[in-house]
Amino acid sequence: MNRIKEELFKQCSQYVEECIHTAQLAIKDARESANDDTKSSAGDKFETGREMMQQEIDRNRKQLEEAKKMKLALEQIESYQPSEIIHAGSLVITNYGKFYICISRGQIQVEGTNYFAISPISPIGLKLMRQKMGYEFDFNGKDFKIESIF
Repeated sequence: MNRIKEELFKQCSQYVEECIHTAQLAIKDARESANDDTKSSAGDKFETGREMMQQEIDRNRKQLEEAKKMKLALEQIESYQPSEIIHAGSLVITNYGKFYICISRGQIQVEGTNYFAISPISPIGLKLMRQKMGYEFDFNGKDFKIESIF
């Protein structure tokens, strides 16, 4: 199971790095567009274009900040420490799916099996955190049972 957890962690880390890179590139492109617009525009058109580029930069800065928060969350995971209690870094097997508690990444396939990378503060993550094997709970009208924790 450690090999699977290592792969899940690796894929989550790659996802975060891609998010950071994409946001940084988009910010750079928007700044360059704003600078180019400055050289070729005048009057109201200039102000409108500049405002649109600033909004684009602000939106991408927010995405960058979110990606950096995810990176920080990943850095704090003790993913290979076995525990009877679910914590960030746990791989949880339930009767309705396999969940890796780390960041909100969504579905990841490892060795032909689907896993869901979820944040500890997501709705289902909150239900799972600090629970033990055998714990049962209702989520979205389904009766979940924790079968294993790795």
